[in-house]
Amino acid sequence: MTREKFDEVLKTLCGVMPFRPFTVELDNGQRLEIDYPLAIRDGVAVYLAPRGAPTILRYDSVNQIMAAPASSDAG
Repeated sequence: MTREKFDEVLKTLCGVMPFRPFTVELDNGQRLEIDYPLAIRDGVAVYLAPRGAPTILRYDSVNQIMAAPASSDAG
């Protein structure tokens, strides 16, 4: 995924009011359900999971971004 596309898609999804959870799939196949808006800048985003450590997402480690939460994915 390009840096520009990464920033564009995440800013669009994080700007939806009211906020709706979405899914980020990493290159290693791991899926993260994003349930709160991210801090996004220049191809990097920071996700603060509930009771968890911050997760740094880089544009070059993301396979795809899906507008549906992970819990609604088939399979």
